[in-house]
Amino acid sequence: MNTIDARKLNCPQPLILTKNALEEGQNEILVLIDTDTAKQNIVKYCSKMGYNTELTEQDGHTVIKINKALSDSSQTTATSKELSDANETKIILQESDKKKVYFIGTNILGSGSEDLGKLLMKGFIYTITQVKPYPEAIIFLNSGVKLACENSDSIDDLSKLLQAGTRIVSCGTCLDFYQIKEKLKVGEITNMYDIVETISASNNVVSIG
Repeated sequence: MNTIDARKLNCPQPLILTKNALEEGQNEILVLIDTDTAKQNIVKYCSKMGYNTELTEQDGHTVIKINKALSDSSQTTATSKELSDANETKIILQESDKKKVYFIGTNILGSGSEDLGKLLMKGFIYTITQVKPYPEAIIFLNSGVKLACENSDSIDDLSKLLQAGTRIVSCGTCLDFYQIKEKLKVGEITNMYDIVETISASNNVVSIG
């Protein structure tokens, strides 16, 4: 049985490690976690995907045992029409995702604590790297351009997306305003005309900030 030690990991890493292990075909795993948030996220995900979970408290952390709730042979076989409808829906979803663009206008996520906002934004961008298909583009505007610059905690994640084909662009006017144009580490500098064109060509724009 595979064991995943997700203690001391920030959200959403415990859930993503669990999800990846299950998607690799591992039918039974143990996950070690030390926060209620991670426990709730993993249990909710497993319930949604049809996995059983057994929780045990041990020395200040929780052990979640995960296994398949039903064997493949005991699952109800879908009719041809159901399969056809499912395939059609999947194709439609994939088509709608092809032009997804993230429009990020801030270097923090949410309002309130700036430190918490930075931590949440780091987790948000990391999570983008764990969900496919990857977006066609990520546009950084205003303080969002800082995420693609030197000392950003998201450089590695953005580099991974760039290498996978996602276009990473930062507003040149914004970089000049914050006087950090020379500190840009990932992607290219763009202008408002290009930004508007990219958004106009997309059928799925997700705006943050």
